[in-house]
Amino acid sequence: MHINVIGAGLAGCEAAWQIAQRGIDVRLYEMKPMKKSPAHKSNLFAELVCSNSFKAARVNSAAGLLKEEMRHLGSLLLKAADYASVPAGGALAVDRELFSEYVTDAVNSNKYITVISGEITDIPEDAITVIATGPLTSDSFAENIYKHFGNAMSFYDAAAPIVTFDSIDMEHAFFESRYGKGEGTDYLNCPMNKEEYEVFYEALVNAERAPVHEFDVRDPKVYEGCMPIEVMAQRGHDTIRFGPMKPVGLTDPKTGHRPWAVLQLRKENASGTMFNLVGFQTNLKFPEQKRVFGLIPALKNAEFVRYGVMHRNTFLNSPQVLTSSFNTKENSNIFFAGQITGVEGYMESASSGIMAGINAARLLLNKDTVVLPPTTMIGCLSRYVSDETVVDFQPMGANFGIIPELERRPRDKQERGQAYADRALGDLDKYLESVRL
Repeated sequence: MHINVIGAGLAGCEAAWQIAQRGIDVRLYEMKPMKKSPAHKSNLFAELVCSNSFKAARVNSAAGLLKEEMRHLGSLLLKAADYASVPAGGALAVDRELFSEYVTDAVNSNKYITVISGEITDIPEDAITVIATGPLTSDSFAENIYKHFGNAMSFYDAAAPIVTFDSIDMEHAFFESRYGKGEGTDYLNCPMNKEEYEVFYEALVNAERAPVHEFDVRDPKVYEGCMPIEVMAQRGHDTIRFGPMKPVGLTDPKTGHRPWAVLQLRKENASGTMFNLVGFQTNLKFPEQKRVFGLIPALKNAEFVRYGVMHRNTFLNSPQVLTSSFNTKENSNIFFAGQITGVEGYMESASSGIMAGINAARLLLNKDTVVLPPTTMIGCLSRYVSDETVVDFQPMGANFGIIPELERRPRDKQERGQAYADRALGDLDKYLESVRL
């Protein structure tokens, strides 16, 4: 007896790991290296296509609580993240190469997991199957999903550029985290005065964008959580100055004042030789990226090791398709996991892989599938993607808005977050004691 897992991304690796931890054989299908999506470059598993950040680390934040719940469930990816972490202020960020190497090695060395290279075009019927092909599901397999379940949607996701540290003009940049958080060297700030910002803004909104043509366009939408900087800028002259380029909490040591606007750069690897442009996901043509971003004084001679790209992101109308256990209403032997389910974010995707893997294993072992308590972040996300009352279903990331309100709600935001976390982790521990997952 075995369970199939299709896709060795974040969710697929977590699902395969959870199944294997229960002594069940896994056949993990991955089309790389034989075939890659337009956004994937590495042959490694759990490749990070967009940012290298897993968001806030502190447990009293929504993202931090999600990760702590995953730790309680034995997450493979958080072990990898701890191993490959790089300084990022209050966030958990990783050297993406080290991160993917750790996951790949762990999966390949697990005696219960057999990796099978090659593209899957049909949903297997030989065993319980977890589909974790992600937002970049291949066209042929996506067509098969559409035939089986229909009501799929797609939108476009964008990735930020990466530059070399040596090419940054440090005469126009300084290390500092907002409000002095972190070590003070976690973020490299590229300040701009008002005149410099005006020139940059005009160039940005008028720059030439790359055509979106090679992907299947059924219902293209730009998702708010990863909006291209040029699209955001068109919403208003100061939109990005109050968004990814906000200068609050920072002081330019050259002037002693807060800059008019700031681009923050974050370490891309542990050695600090590469930095990514935080919040600068883009679909500008490559020469335009070099020209326009080069108008930021610190980046006037920047060497780009990766330009920003835009790619398709496909997800199911999950409330019509999935149960809160991540298997389908039509066929309980078929599970989905990852961003294809409509969870948004690296760790959100991985957490759905954990739950899909646990429930696939339980189904094989003739046990009831489970959903974590509604006070937990993972439990709330599981319920959100299966909530039939949701009419216009859109991807959802971890946030306290989907968690039931506290009986006594602290006015202070940090205290309120801690109260949510204390309740969630307490309820999770009690649940894990009562149910052997």
